Amino acid sequence: MTETQGFVAGVLLLIALLVYTFWPENVSASQLEKTRLDYLLERKEQLSENLRDLNFEFKAGKYPEEEFQTQRAQLENETTRLMVEIEILQQA
Repeated sequence: MTETQGFVAGVLLLIALLVYTFWPENVSASQLEKTRLDYLLERKEQLSENLRDLNFEFKAGKYPEEEFQTQRAQLENETTRLMVEIEILQQA
């Protein structure tokens, strides 16, 4: 194989790889569109983690009692609203 043939083969391989990687059908197939329910379920997980972290940090002495109670109430209220919306969407 000559140097020119090797160069041409490399360029063709590069073009094939770029086309395969960036072809619109491949990109859209790998990115599923999130529904509102998917978003809410993700948010529920985040809120649960935030509540666990808040409890841990309070036990570690990083938060005063009043601030802990306020933040905990906010997280619990948001979780409750979220759960209601999730239930409504799952029934539909």
